[in-house]
Amino acid sequence: MAKTKQLRWYFSLRSPYSWFAYRELLAQHPDVLDAAEWLPVWEPDEWTTRLLADEGVHSLPYTDMSKAKALYILQDTRRLAAARGLSMTWPVDTAPVWEVAHLGYLAALDGNRGREFVAATYRARWEHGRDISDPAVIAEVAAQVGLDAERVAGAHRDPVYRARGVEQLKLVDRQGVFGVPMFLHGRNKFWGVDRLPDFIASVRGSGLPEPEPVDGPVVLGVGADAGHAGGCG
Repeated sequence: MAKTKQLRWYFSLRSPYSWFAYRELLAQHPDVLDAAEWLPVWEPDEWTTRLLADEGVHSLPYTDMSKAKALYILQDTRRLAAARGLSMTWPVDTAPVWEVAHLGYLAALDGNRGREFVAATYRARWEHGRDISDPAVIAEVAAQVGLDAERVAGAHRDPVYRARGVEQLKLVDRQGVFGVPMFLHGRNKFWGVDRLPDFIASVRGSGLPEPEPVDGPVVLGVGADAGHAGGCG
């Protein structure tokens, strides 16, 4: 690799594009995946939202997905999975509570099985179509990788893990992470699985020079969901 800079991978266990990025990094660039800090991103439920508001974070930069984009992503992800030789089963999330899986990941980190937990959860969700908002599914995943199933599956009910989850989402807010997967190499940010080659080039020292920080007026407005398909909001 080139000169060491901070490497961060912001991922979501609910995102198919995060799954694609994970599989590609694991297969082709395991040293980068190993060197990166793995940081989860998720849409908070009401409990976490209240805790964030108490900390002064009143909104995270997510954009509601239009029906048209949702239908496109169903098509796009099947195409991308086929191109990668992956067998994909799209899950049905009837009442998602993303803290179940993502706070479970924080508990898995405490058991030194965070990366194994991510791999097993991705398999459950994207290969077997399991509902990772179901504590029973997360308990199975935890047991598979040698963790305390009750502790991991119940992390979303634990005020300690809730507080840690709030700190994680505050970091997401400070870093300006608006979608996943997002990769950081120093100040350089790359959003979406289609930017993965640029991230790797930056890490290997063969990419463009690191940009200077942006300092200028930014015009914000309300409009259509313009996010590209390489990442999810």
